[in-house]
Amino acid sequence: MFIPESAVRMTAVRASGPGGQNVNKVSSKVDLRVDLEAIVGLTDDARARLRKAAETRLDGEGLLQMTSQKTRDQVRNLEDAHEKVRALVRAAMVAPVPRKKARVPRGAVEARLSNKKHNAERKQRRSGHGDEGA
Repeated sequence: MFIPESAVRMTAVRASGPGGQNVNKVSSKVDLRVDLEAIVGLTDDARARLRKAAETRLDGEGLLQMTSQKTRDQVRNLEDAHEKVRALVRAAMVAPVPRKKARVPRGAVEARLSNKKHNAERKQRRSGHGDEGA
């Protein structure tokens, strides 16, 4: 898996939240836009999984938008944003394991039916009119 530099657009903006003067005068927040179609080495299935996993982060052009304002330093935020993108792509490359339907053990079915019958009998006794009819 390889993300070419031409597929990545980076802009730096002012971060939000606390930080005093630093947050007001330094553009440390990083906004990465990545073209998912330009990522090399992804199968069609992995690309579809990536698009599904990132659907809430896609902008109007279909680019993945990843931001980071974790630190006060733009370079470290850029590396953090890159790592977030790499983690998302790595997760999409792993095919999900199909679920095997488990059989319910016979003992569990029998126990459930026994409890059900017991509860029904208990409630029948409470009503005051058992098998003799109402």
